Amino acid sequence: MSVQAYQTQQNYELLSASPMELVRALYRGAIEATRTARAALAEGRIRERSAAITKAAAIVQELTLSLDREVGGEIAASLADLYIYMHQRLGEGNIAQTDEPLAEVEKLLLILAEVWESIPEPGLPEAVEGLESEPLRLIA
Repeated sequence: MSVQAYQTQQNYELLSASPMELVRALYRGAIEATRTARAALAEGRIRERSAAITKAAAIVQELTLSLDREVGGEIAASLADLYIYMHQRLGEGNIAQTDEPLAEVEKLLLILAEVWESIPEPGLPEAVEGLESEPLRLIA
């Protein structure tokens, strides 16, 4: 598959994704960017490290902006505080060029991503929950 075809497919998937799927995609992107930053740091690739941290920070910022504080109440406020903390730690890792803050952010993102993955999609009947990852089971 060509790079352009792959990007077109990714764009289609994002445009047709539910809000829940978009949040999950943001977490996956932030985790991937943080891992890339950590690997680049370990290998001394300064420009790549900085770009990956910038990408992770931008995704965390998007997660912050996507919070509905009226509907989410205390949970949304707590998430906002955590996102702000992660954003600060990413900056610290970039400035100090140390792995510890990046590792901490990655761990927090992994925990939160696991929680988001465990939340069922609104409106899906219980009988089909989980089948979206195994569409062939519907045929078999």
